[in-house]
Amino acid sequence: MSFKKLFPNPKPIIAMVHLGALPGTPLYSKSKGVEGIINSAKQDLIALQNAGVDAIMFGNENDRPYELKVDVSSTSTMAYIIGVLKNDISVPFGVNVLWDPISTIALAAATGANFAREIFSGTYASDMGLWNPDAGNALRYRKKVDRDDLLLFYNVSAEFAYSLDRRPLNERAKSTVFSSIPDAILVSGPITGEAVNLNEIKSVKETVTNIPVLANTGVKINNVKEILDIADGAIVGSSLKFDGNTWNQVDQQRAQEFMNEVKKIRNE
Repeated sequence: MSFKKLFPNPKPIIAMVHLGALPGTPLYSKSKGVEGIINSAKQDLIALQNAGVDAIMFGNENDRPYELKVDVSSTSTMAYIIGVLKNDISVPFGVNVLWDPISTIALAAATGANFAREIFSGTYASDMGLWNPDAGNALRYRKKVDRDDLLLFYNVSAEFAYSLDRRPLNERAKSTVFSSIPDAILVSGPITGEAVNLNEIKSVKETVTNIPVLANTGVKINNVKEILDIADGAIVGSSLKFDGNTWNQVDQQRAQEFMNEVKKIRNE
């Protein structure tokens, strides 16, 4: 399925369901357990869908500090949680297991996700150490699990990291499109919740003309118009939470106000 078929609305908004810290990770709450994670995720899922977002993405943002090769327990638990919530999902959904492309694709295969977000390419000095993903291996794994239909969103400006490839971002994005055939290119700010550089996303959009380019971080109600004037859509998380705090629950009123603004932009 193509990006446009999956997202028929112009400038789609993909909203994050940030799962609570999973078993085996430092912040996991034994007292709340997996049922607590499910309850919180369901609350966020329903709030976001009621607000009218175009898609949902499940991620393990609370599994700090992040890993480059994720323990199987995290991926398995995410699959279980999504399976429990599957009947409540009414929009397309994606997955992201930070920061492990193979685990992300495996989770997508297990849950029937429509798309996956990851750092599939590049080399970075990061908070997690040297970050050197292998796009060739990831795409071959997608073939192995028979998910040619799974859309892959390539984040080409990794958060929590510094690219060791000193080519300008737009040149890296152009090269990635040529060598890896991504379904969308994502441009991020330096960290979760921080806005993308408008000049960077504009440069990537002008260079990569045949692939959707989305803003990946820091999209808020007060900057969504200027971002969507350039980008083909956005992934939104923190700004839809209570007080705009990444670690809080989704605030349905904030989410509704945000989507009302997006609908106004679409109609202009």
